[in-house]
Amino acid sequence: MKITKEAVLETLKTLTLPGEGQNMVDAGAVGNIMIFGDQVDIDLQMSNPTLQARKKAEVTIMKALHDQVYEKAKVKVNIKVTAPAETSAPTTIKGNPIPGIDNIIAISSGKGGVGKSTITANLAITLSKMGCKVGILDADIYGPSIPTMFDMEGARPLSITVDGKSKMEPIENYGVKVLSIGFFTRPEQAVIWRGPMAAKALNQMIFDAAWGDLDFLLIDLPPGTGDIHLSIVQALPLNGAVVVSTPQNVALADAKKGIGLFQQENINVPVLGIIENMSYFTPAELPDHKYYIFGERGAEYLAKDKDIPFLGAVPLVQSVREASDYGRPAALQEKGLVVDQFVEITKKLVAQVLHRNSHLPPTKAVEITNLVGCEAIKS
Repeated sequence: MKITKEAVLETLKTLTLPGEGQNMVDAGAVGNIMIFGDQVDIDLQMSNPTLQARKKAEVTIMKALHDQVYEKAKVKVNIKVTAPAETSAPTTIKGNPIPGIDNIIAISSGKGGVGKSTITANLAITLSKMGCKVGILDADIYGPSIPTMFDMEGARPLSITVDGKSKMEPIENYGVKVLSIGFFTRPEQAVIWRGPMAAKALNQMIFDAAWGDLDFLLIDLPPGTGDIHLSIVQALPLNGAVVVSTPQNVALADAKKGIGLFQQENINVPVLGIIENMSYFTPAELPDHKYYIFGERGAEYLAKDKDIPFLGAVPLVQSVREASDYGRPAALQEKGLVVDQFVEITKKLVAQVLHRNSHLPPTKAVEITNLVGCEAIKS
């Protein structure tokens, strides 16, 4: 009588391993089966591959084969036992929370020159006008521009003692606390650092700073998807990220990469929305005309394609550039088209933060009841 693989499988279906509810085959414990005359080689996975357990399995299988397959003959059974490979979810990069800071939001762009720092500055001002406690970490190590936009060029942070430890005190203007590498370099000085040096400086500004209590810390990231971005997602538990882009295809191609960075499985930072900057141009003498210099609604279409909220569009207005250059962000104005746009964008952003915090494990749970001011945010 010839031993067949089918007969061996049917026999193994009648056997169970210790601690298993299913038979060996249905439990997935049986691997390859090879038959050479009266010799049967079986690959067997056991969660408890001790010598005693292996011997018991061999005896059980051999007896069953003698009884059910090859009666009255000696069957040689060789069992190769291995432990099942451990399957675990990919490790998610998680950072350390900063005490007192409720929400940490990264402002990103795949491409340089799309106005990311301008958007960051005006979002911070708008949040501050709403009554929020706001800070900005200028993480653009190689091209810091936040000090210029907040009229802080030449300023130097002071050292203060907090709980017996020396900390940097962020510089405050317009109700916004700011730390930037630009505070520690001369305007004409190039920062020529490799990645590890830049990451070390960034960690010092994050964790060696006395930020105090903040409702929002906005992080102005550099363009691209490099070392600084990885350092941020490793160092901090971001509540989410905002991607800034202009409408043209060249910028949108890089914005897609920025979105892809945060959506990496081991990073998994929610993208709260996309903001389109320099959306259109309206001359002062033709207030009813819109000229789509860089293309029309490109970032809006990208948001729809990626199933990401579109937070709004900011027009190309000369006063916005002038305000940034003079160190007084445009959102500080009492009224106007740009002010209205930033208010609407900020409301949508805060709504997305609320949605994120209520549906995903939050850094610190917040409740926003009317989107008018941070007096509506409750821990």
